[in-house]
Amino acid sequence: MNAELGPSISEFEIRSNPSLHGTKAASFFIDDTIWTLRDIARSHPRSIFGHPFLATLKDAHERYGLKVQLNLFWRTDFYYGVDEFTLADVPADYCAEWQASRDWLKLGFHSLQEFPDYPWINMDAEGVLSVFDRERREVERFAGEGVFAQAAVPHWSPMSKVGVEALKSRGVKLMECTAGIRRAYTGDRSCLPYGHAMRLETNRKPETALFTRNSRDDAILSSACGYNHLSPEQLSATENSFSYVHDNVTGMNFKHLFGDAPILNLVDVPTLVADTEKLLGREYLVFSDHEQYFFQDYVAYQRDYAEKIAVMSRMMAENGYRFIFLEDVAESASPQ
Repeated sequence: MNAELGPSISEFEIRSNPSLHGTKAASFFIDDTIWTLRDIARSHPRSIFGHPFLATLKDAHERYGLKVQLNLFWRTDFYYGVDEFTLADVPADYCAEWQASRDWLKLGFHSLQEFPDYPWINMDAEGVLSVFDRERREVERFAGEGVFAQAAVPHWSPMSKVGVEALKSRGVKLMECTAGIRRAYTGDRSCLPYGHAMRLETNRKPETALFTRNSRDDAILSSACGYNHLSPEQLSATENSFSYVHDNVTGMNFKHLFGDAPILNLVDVPTLVADTEKLLGREYLVFSDHEQYFFQDYVAYQRDYAEKIAVMSRMMAENGYRFIFLEDVAESASPQ
């Protein structure tokens, strides 16, 4: 049996933003965003909200106060065909609209592209910064200042310790992390799906390990984790609340964002409603989604994609929640 490991973040404080106390809030982010920007660049609509994906988000903002962070790929992936598009191809023609919407719509760091899985788990600082810097540079070019998010959701979540330090050096305030009991990797590649063991092994960092994921996707219950990982005790102290873990070693603030609130692309509308009703009354809920399920030519297209965003937003508004950005949780932090 694999030996259990202690928490990777061992010198820490539990912190909370006092300006949020006594309120109820929700956040929403959508990972893997690139196809919407590709479509806008190629079709040149009169408005960015002429694209139905962004129109869906704007409607939920206007009706229910939705705020959202779209986490970006730098480029489309060759997995879907040789038709490369990068953020450098996004025109600056719509900068005024991005600026006018920055109080509810942000763009954030995610990954170079969709594949491989676990891109950051053993990445060196230079590799992390090469993608972060080019994504931020292009967003500031086509959308202006203040649109690029100061919260980071790395693709597949795990990040190396040097990668965490690199993001901190660029002003990232809050970062997604995995959570659960860590266990050692023994070299048995069958313990991870999809060839993920080879991702764990390649350029392996000492903090890289295994954990059991709490997920509706049974295929990835056995997962790899990096430095940005919380122990069960750290998770218990911060889940569904404004509290988070401040790491005294790297200076980064960590919060488990794929928590109890539904990941929209993994549920249908009735399940979304039922699962969200169980959480009403918690002070902070974080919902998430993935862009590709919106598109009809995607193999796993979901026709109720827009409906689920509207239902989630309406439920939050009707139950006294206001939407905040992920980074707002750590905006004015002080030790508890």
